Formats: sequence, structure tokens, C-alpha cells
Amino acid sequence: MRAASLVAGLLLLAACDGGPVEVRDKPDNVGPFPAADRPVAKIVSPRWSTEEARDRLNEAGEVMNKAGIAKGMTVADIGAGEGYYTIRLASRVGKDGRVVAEDIVPEVRDALAQRVVRDRLDNVSVKLGDPANPKLPDNSFDRIVMVHMYHEIEQPYEFLWRIRPSLKPAGEIVVVDANRRTQDHGTPPKLLQCEFAAVGYELVAFDDMPSAGGYMARFRAVGARPEPKTIKACRLIS
Repeated sequence: MRAASLVAGLLLLAACDGGPVEVRDKPDNVGPFPAADRPVAKIVSPRWSTEEARDRLNEAGEVMNKAGIAKGMTVADIGAGEGYYTIRLASRVGKDGRVVAEDIVPEVRDALAQRVVRDRLDNVSVKLGDPANPKLPDNSFDRIVMVHMYHEIEQPYEFLWRIRPSLKPAGEIVVVDANRRTQDHGTPPKLLQCEFAAVGYELVAFDDMPSAGGYMARFRAVGARPEPKTIKACRLIS
């Protein structure tokens, strides 16, 4: 009951703390999970910006510092694309750490795998996931990083539900996105908080990240993973 009360409180906070968001009692379903009650952006490119421009702003360095990513950690880079974060995460966690780079587009995954081999990144593995399931091993990751891709997840509640077991007990999901509508390739922060809370995550920290083109939010799983049929979808109030 305590976990259920905490999740309910998080939902209320997400819905009422300055953001035009509501929780629907009877959302449409995709299988046992509620469907996203918002537009889902299309995947248009494996890159968000050029690596040179991002490095001039020290984007990856600032995100990794704020996320507490350190030597020896195991990190998943979800929606890895061309590997901007994969390469820099591999350097940060070092030879005793591990990076799993995941993407759902086979051609993108294959190109990244070639880059990993070319750069001799022995601490990186590349895998193909499904749109609603990145297929990560259980109890394995200190951090799961999702950069400018959350708004492209077609079934966010199933995705967040399936990714929960892959976190270590103190593990966190790190989301970097822009504060704009999902159809415009961003996610309003209150909507993000509400969708995570619906699946039993609490917000650990929230930072503006101009170098990354938006904000960074960190989440940790709390309590028991909810039953899919009990999850309620969030909706922006127009």
C-alpha cells in the first residue's frame, strides 16, 4: 500500500505542479498496457546534431557528470543512433565498465557495430531491440541513458515497464529531451514525469541542460512494478 500511495502522490504532483497534465481513468489500450495519449514523433534521423557541434558545448561531458556516470559502471545507451554517446560513455566507464548500445533500426545498429569494431571499443556491445522492449538483461545497469529519443517511443508505458527489471537496485534512467510538444520532437517535463510515475518511478533530479538542447531528468524505480492493467495514461490538457 505504501508503494501504491507513493505512486499516486507522484501522479498527483506530475499532474498538478504547474503543468497542464491529467491522468485518464479509461485510456485506450495496446494489449494490457495503456496507449500513449499523445502524438508520437517519427524517427527521422540517427543523429540529433553533429558530433563536433555537440563536443564544442561539452554536451556528453555535462550529461555524464550530472548523471554521476563513473569508471566501472555498466550503462545502456538506448536509441544509440550513430553512437555519439556510446563512444564517450565507453571512455568514461573505462576497461572495467561496460556499455550496451541499443537501437531498433537494423541498418543503424549495423553501422554502429562497425564503428565499435573500427574504434576497438572492447567494452561496448551493440544490440537490436524492439520498439516496446529494448531486451536488456535483468539487474545489470547503473544507468540507462535515453537522449532525444523518448518522444519517439510508440508505447512508452510498456517500454518503461519492461525496462525496470534491468536496473540495479540503485540504478537510474537518464532522459535528455527538449521542452516542446512530442510531435515537435520533445517531451514537456510534466508529461515525462507523469508517464514515468504511472509505471512506478520517482524523479531523482531535474536540470536544465542548454548544452544538450533541453533538459535532463533522472528517475529511479520505487516499490513493486505495477500490473499493466493498473497503469493509467497521462494526457496534456490543451
